[in-house]
Amino acid sequence: MSMQYMEAGLRAPCLLGSVLSGTLGYYLATARSDESVKQHRHSADLNTQYGSPEDFQRAIHELKETFPEDGAVTTDPEDLELHGFSENDYHPSNYTTSFLSMLLANVQTEKQGSYPSVVVFPSSTQDVVKIVNIAVKYKMPIIPYSGATSLEGHFRAPVVGGISVDLSKMDKIIEIHEADSDVVCQPGLRWMDLNAELQKKGIPLFFPLDPAPGATIGGMLSTGCSGTNAVRYGTAKGEWFLNATVVLPSGKVIKTRRRARKSSAGFDTTKLFIGAEGTLGIVTEGKPLLTIRLAPLLPTNVAVVQFPDVRNATEAVTEVVNSGVGIQCVELCDDQFMRATNMYGMSSRKWPEKDSLFFKFQGPTQRSLQETAEIVKKITEKHGGTGFALARNEKEAHDLWMDRKNALYSSLAILPGARGWSTDVCVPVSRLPDLVYETKKDLDEHGIKSTIVGHVGDGNFHALLLFRDDEELEAAHAAVDRMVKRAIALDGTCTGEHGVGMGKRQYLYEELGEGTVELMKTIKKAIDPLNLFNPGKLYPDKPDLPKVDH
Repeated sequence: MSMQYMEAGLRAPCLLGSVLSGTLGYYLATARSDESVKQHRHSADLNTQYGSPEDFQRAIHELKETFPEDGAVTTDPEDLELHGFSENDYHPSNYTTSFLSMLLANVQTEKQGSYPSVVVFPSSTQDVVKIVNIAVKYKMPIIPYSGATSLEGHFRAPVVGGISVDLSKMDKIIEIHEADSDVVCQPGLRWMDLNAELQKKGIPLFFPLDPAPGATIGGMLSTGCSGTNAVRYGTAKGEWFLNATVVLPSGKVIKTRRRARKSSAGFDTTKLFIGAEGTLGIVTEGKPLLTIRLAPLLPTNVAVVQFPDVRNATEAVTEVVNSGVGIQCVELCDDQFMRATNMYGMSSRKWPEKDSLFFKFQGPTQRSLQETAEIVKKITEKHGGTGFALARNEKEAHDLWMDRKNALYSSLAILPGARGWSTDVCVPVSRLPDLVYETKKDLDEHGIKSTIVGHVGDGNFHALLLFRDDEELEAAHAAVDRMVKRAIALDGTCTGEHGVGMGKRQYLYEELGEGTVELMKTIKKAIDPLNLFNPGKLYPDKPDLPKVDH
């Protein structure tokens, strides 16, 4: 238990959440229900034994001595909540017992989250090393925290608590190499701020990976992110991250490679950390810091076209992409999304409420954009497309694309008072119509209001499932489970770009196979034998083996 709160006699009720993340959290982590013990026994020997509450209190004291600057270390309950609770996910809280639910009444039962014991704001790689060394000394988990835009519980603390390492102070652009089309930066830099700075300096380059607006470069690397530009530029698992400086769980600092555009020297250790979700190391700064590639910033235009169904739209996209024309983005928006856009009332026009494609064309000249538009219009009409609308100027293109980017807010308009569970899956492009059709049929049969938006050029689609109460939330949760299993059955994946976190890890054995998952765990145990870095994420518990009658 946080001793400073005890010594204060728990003067304020708001301290209860922080206190419970100490002693009660530790108690529940070490004296679990039979089912929880069973799950952890099957976790391929990933460590689940951490320091005691007294050890954690000593760690917090040492952190405050090590970082005496004002605001560098905080145990303020509001800061702990900010770093342990997310409006973006609804995965069941780690706190599950009815006894604890009683104690947490009006504190955490209304919110899905588990809070860290302390938050630290490092300013350099050496600061991170000091934090890691203290964590190892007291066996205290570490949870990296960056843009907080994740949807799968990536920055939730384990029930025992832990140290949230907030990298937001490490957000500098160090060097821009225009001739080499790359930039050296710190991990807390937001991708939108980077692109805005490049535009401000008149540098005709940009970083093309485009997840949520608040996402940071370090978080994007760690989750293997992507966005609407993936059909043209790929994902974080491509060659966009040239190198990284990483603090390992041992406290050692490594630099994955030099700044050369390509290298065949040994393992590609940069990629070891891409998609590892902070479980193998913390991306920081140093020489050569973190180097990312940039792409030429080319003129674009936007067009929208309607289709009789998703299959026709998908077949049109396949032919468009294979034609070789300049497509930067192509987004599928279902009929319910178009209806929601009309209801939201922020669009500059009234849309036909049909399955639609939003295209963003790209090319070096206006002539090339016009040629692309003509080819795309011809192909879409061949597949039943109607109402082809091409933006006539830059403002109109921006307005059309904003209709797509307003997906969350417009979707909520179709069910007043609702909240939305956002999830994503990905399948081979040719199987996307089957997945969308079966998913929409399933949601209709269960009375779940939803919208579907897909990065149709690469088979990735997002569903926003709306709910207003606990019963509808449970129905949404079950629908997500069926959607994921449906995608895997179509030779797809449980997540195209949101990452695994705690929300999708139970599907990895089915998707990747036991051998691959156990190899991931072997790497994890070799690098982080104490399982201090972001425990409870990515690596699934081993499923119960079926009984065999002899």
